[in-house]
Amino acid sequence: MSTRTVAFLITAALAVYFVLLGGRAVVLLGTGEPVGVALGVGVLLLPLVGAWIAWTNIRFGFTTERMARLLEAEGALPDLSGLPRTPSGRVERAAADEWFEERKRDVEARPEDWRTWFLLAQAYDLSGDRGRARETMRKAIGLFSGV
Repeated sequence: MSTRTVAFLITAALAVYFVLLGGRAVVLLGTGEPVGVALGVGVLLLPLVGAWIAWTNIRFGFTTERMARLLEAEGALPDLSGLPRTPSGRVERAAADEWFEERKRDVEARPEDWRTWFLLAQAYDLSGDRGRARETMRKAIGLFSGV
């Protein structure tokens, strides 16, 4: 199953959950009692916050995918299949670090180019630093959206 299909199925299940949770919130609000109303408001906020989080993540994924397709069309999406890998399939640390340093130099040379930030995010991901990879990809998306 593709990542996109899994994301769609999880989002659909989440939407059903949000609808059911919203129904419970309405019932609690309908009690008219202060505790029920307060709980109803709290339960109603959960699907709203969850829907916002789901939307931002879906938008992040679609934008990242669009950027990757554009890089591929430009011939600028690197082929990482030649990097040495551990038996588990991860890129060896030394190779990932070397590739990261090259991408870091590219960003320092062209900090306004979303492409360099995209590739730096990819380098962070190869190094196993998912948090920084996501943060760096947000920077790339910001620059890409401004184009």
